[in-house]
Amino acid sequence: MRFTLDEMRGIIARHKRWDHLFALFGICCLLVGILTLVVLFAQLFLQGMERLTPQFFTSFPSRLPENAGILSAWVGTMAVMLVTAVTAVPLGVAAAVYLEEYAPRNWMTAIIEINVTNLAGVPSIVYGLLALGLFVYQFGFGQSILSAGLTLALLILPVVIVATREALRAVPGSIREAAYALGATRWQMVSGHLLPYSSAGILTGMIIGLSRAIGETAPIITIGALTFIAFLPSSPVTAEFPFISFAWLKDPFTVMPIQMFNWTSRPEEAFQLNAAAAGVVLLVMTLAMNGLAIWLRYRIRRRIKW
Repeated sequence: MRFTLDEMRGIIARHKRWDHLFALFGICCLLVGILTLVVLFAQLFLQGMERLTPQFFTSFPSRLPENAGILSAWVGTMAVMLVTAVTAVPLGVAAAVYLEEYAPRNWMTAIIEINVTNLAGVPSIVYGLLALGLFVYQFGFGQSILSAGLTLALLILPVVIVATREALRAVPGSIREAAYALGATRWQMVSGHLLPYSSAGILTGMIIGLSRAIGETAPIITIGALTFIAFLPSSPVTAEFPFISFAWLKDPFTVMPIQMFNWTSRPEEAFQLNAAAAGVVLLVMTLAMNGLAIWLRYRIRRRIKW
């Protein structure tokens, strides 16, 4: 079927209009998400602005709202997230590299891939129940920072694996072929070429997973996190050799979402202000993690280009 020049121009013009409409629709969807976040952040900030003082960050929770702070909550959050990152990131990246580069293509690998994908959609409370029976009772870790970190690591592990695999697939096949042509082994190809070129995508997946973990409440409550705690975990640094202590891993803890839940459940309006201020801090922590990821991804991509 032949088209005249005017008909071709009309077809191209219609397609361009659809492109513009789709771009406009995408911008509107993006603005809805951004405006929702901005409005939520502004509302929390205006509501809890008077509580955002240095004392709020250096004080323990209290039954008196004007004296209450988030010291134990933000320290516990950082400790739990450290355990989560140290556990989930190496395991997730290693599992993704194995599934993508080493695992044979058979029915067993297909079942594993399907299960990994499905685990990303499992409700977080299920991970909490699993961790309660496995880490708290079976392994004897108790209601500790270690149990919480491992629980959240299991929660975000599928996300890290899926994101890492997608980043590895995005690397052109010519990179692999060139490495093999120069006599590199498979591990040399993976460690020297594949991982550096896919590091930006891997980093994005890690931050997405950690951003989800930092706001989770259900699995942490399930394993027995405290809602009121007026002390800090043990110091990881000691005055005696070897100057490092891991006793803090077995200490009780609380985290920011649980502290906010505790305050919002109280009828006094002053505690609601504390919860709003804690929400601002939690949002800032999450945005800071994402900002760090964007900066690192930019640096990595620029280094690869050079």
